[in-house]
Amino acid sequence: MITQLGTALRNIRHWLILAGLRFRGIEFGPGATIDPGCRLQRGAARNQAGQISSGPQLRCSQGVILNAHGGSIALGTRVYLGPYTVIYGHGGVSIGDNCLIAMHCCILSSNHTVSPPGTPINSQPDVLLPTKIGADVWLGANVTVIGGVTIGDGCVVGAGSVVTSDLPPNSIAVGVPARVIRERR
Repeated sequence: MITQLGTALRNIRHWLILAGLRFRGIEFGPGATIDPGCRLQRGAARNQAGQISSGPQLRCSQGVILNAHGGSIALGTRVYLGPYTVIYGHGGVSIGDNCLIAMHCCILSSNHTVSPPGTPINSQPDVLLPTKIGADVWLGANVTVIGGVTIGDGCVVGAGSVVTSDLPPNSIAVGVPARVIRERR
């Protein structure tokens, strides 16, 4: 009886979290799981509110940060975001179905312009760089994906890598910057 009550309370708490997100304009598909300690922010920029959405069965682990900053973050079906993953959607981020994003990954979609000496760097505008991660991609722990990159379907990126350029489908890449070492077969 106590176990059933605990399960019912967890389900109610989870439903309330998802309903609150929907009210704030964040839309997740059925079966989404959002662990405690996640921070989800639409933000606003260029006179528009950001958008965050997912297909069914999203899993956001503890400490995940999704901040659209007035852009968009679109997550596919059965996407897993490991603990403390950070995604900034200024320029738009899309992640395909069945992706595994391991812990402490960082996915960006913008950069700053490089100003001439004497002009403060932090006063320069963002350059919006859409980032696309295909379906069935695995990013190992601590991977950083720089704005403007496309990672093809079926890619595997080794832990600690920094992806600075596009990766073709079904490639395995490692290093800083990430380089393709072989193909998935």
